[in-house]
Amino acid sequence: MATYVWDITGRYKEKMNTESRGDRAIFGGGQTPDNINIIEYVNIKSTGDSTDFGDLSAARSRGGAASSNVRVFWHGGNAPGYINTIENITSSNLGNTADWGDLTSVRGYNGGASNNIRGLSYGGLAPGYVDTIDYYSLASTGDAADFGNLTAAYTDRYGMASPTRGLAAGGFTQPADSMTKNIDYVEIMTTGNASDFGDLTANRHSIGCFGSTTRGVFSGGQSTPSESAVNLIEYITYATTGDSADFGDLHDVKTSGVGASNNQRGLNIGGKVDPANVNVIEYVTIASTGDAADFGDLTATRAYIMNGSNGPGHGGLDFDLIPRASAHDPYLLLVPGNTRAVMGSGSQSPADSIINFIEYINISSSGENAADFGDLTNSRRHVSACASTTRACFGGGATPSIGDVIDYVTIATIGNATDFGNLIQAKQETGSASSTTRGVWFGGWAGTGSPYPGIDEIDYITIASTGNATDFGNLTGNKRNINNATASPTRAVTGGGSVTTPAGNIIEYVTIGSTGNATDFGDLTAAAKAKFGTGSDTRGIFGGGVSDITTIDYITIASTGDAADFGDLTGNMVQTGATSNNIRGLLMGGGLGTGNSGQTDISYLTIATLGNEREFGDLRTGYEDIAATSGSHGGLQ
Repeated sequence: MATYVWDITGRYKEKMNTESRGDRAIFGGGQTPDNINIIEYVNIKSTGDSTDFGDLSAARSRGGAASSNVRVFWHGGNAPGYINTIENITSSNLGNTADWGDLTSVRGYNGGASNNIRGLSYGGLAPGYVDTIDYYSLASTGDAADFGNLTAAYTDRYGMASPTRGLAAGGFTQPADSMTKNIDYVEIMTTGNASDFGDLTANRHSIGCFGSTTRGVFSGGQSTPSESAVNLIEYITYATTGDSADFGDLHDVKTSGVGASNNQRGLNIGGKVDPANVNVIEYVTIASTGDAADFGDLTATRAYIMNGSNGPGHGGLDFDLIPRASAHDPYLLLVPGNTRAVMGSGSQSPADSIINFIEYINISSSGENAADFGDLTNSRRHVSACASTTRACFGGGATPSIGDVIDYVTIATIGNATDFGNLIQAKQETGSASSTTRGVWFGGWAGTGSPYPGIDEIDYITIASTGNATDFGNLTGNKRNINNATASPTRAVTGGGSVTTPAGNIIEYVTIGSTGNATDFGDLTAAAKAKFGTGSDTRGIFGGGVSDITTIDYITIASTGDAADFGDLTGNMVQTGATSNNIRGLLMGGGLGTGNSGQTDISYLTIATLGNEREFGDLRTGYEDIAATSGSHGGLQ
């Protein structure tokens, strides 16, 4: 594992200057009694009436919401028919919503929650009761994917989240619209079915939910008998499981009020004091217990609002504190240690000669030139590489005859490569990625058939032990000219390539720790082959390739969906080597244009920040078809 130090001064200055503060509760839509499209906001730290923010794309109510520290999202709802739309606003800028993607199906009366990476949609009506949990990325546009299922089909059940857990409570279930007091939970960064957390003190639905990073709070709602509104406030502690405890009371006995919070205060906004809608906003201090106090008023009476908060919507992210550094924070700097990139094999001018040398460079430096590391066991090109924190493996390639050899080196020790074993068959032009334990090779060209079609084979090795590769599964189709892949600790993703000559745009992935066939992820912004691939533990980046493509794409590895624009290259890079230290992606050599080989340039990208490549240094000599990896890439975090 790489060693890090956090530049807290730089992070604090950047946060204060550029990040929106987590003081806004932003809420949209609702009924007055008709559906409306109004978005309003308040400053959670102060008290006062709400202010106009902008508009939803259409009048809607009874949907779910999520938020990151940058955006607020609304998903599903009633407009008046059920819809599957996901739309968003940027919290710091007043204005109207923009389209983000779609849920897996239309539904209303659904809940929502999020951490800073994923948004969740819970249950609802479609028009029958559903138990579906969807998730979507809060960093990149795209449609939601299936997460799992609630413990039963519920409607009118809302939720909140800590940075790790999402909760959903109360609501109606079948048969006969039975009201429930059940609380479900999921671990947000996994997928799977919900588990039982505990129970509310009574059956109820249409609850206002909010929380801090440690405590979740349920306020108001309707209960039995006769669906009467209640003023109950209860709480749970996220890190445990168990039943809720008494917190205090709302000022009004009301239902269908929406919740929002920061890490100190929780708000119950609007709702119904049967039979009339109200415009009242109340608040509590989350860390204590006690009755709610008056905060201010909405611009109009309304119920069934869809909530959101700038940051606090994912469990009360406290913007007054500098949060603990995460692995994708650009102010998390690597210090000397296992931050070495190793790259080797390939071809160079003149006469397209094949090479066997290995070079290395320190990715976390301020910029330097590559140095000699040693040699592979034989000269070859179109090799691909993967690594654990200590060992780098180079597999396949052509000498020019196509081979199945896997070599390895110890990243921290300069020297020549040693024989590791063999791939399942001889092949070149594969893509490879790895976790701390496994290396995976995707597709390639076995040199048989005409006009030399790709193969769909996926191989894997256990990096810590030498030996031959084992069958993992198959790609979604035959593919060669891959030359790229990237990984999180759990998922390996590859994009582009070709079957014969035409390039493709398909992105597909596997779960590294299991075996099985690849699954469709989405599409690149343009069809291409011979692209580079790199990334962090959360974001994958693909760029360059044939024919003359200068675009850089990115994806969020934990979700699925189409790639989005990251930035541009200074020129088209073909068969370029790429790796990362989880913060910075390094791009090495390759050809600038189809058939133009032998570049010495090394450039870099800051993975968490959209933008163009920047100059870093030079290889010892110009070459392409480069295999590159490191002991601190995104799959190793």
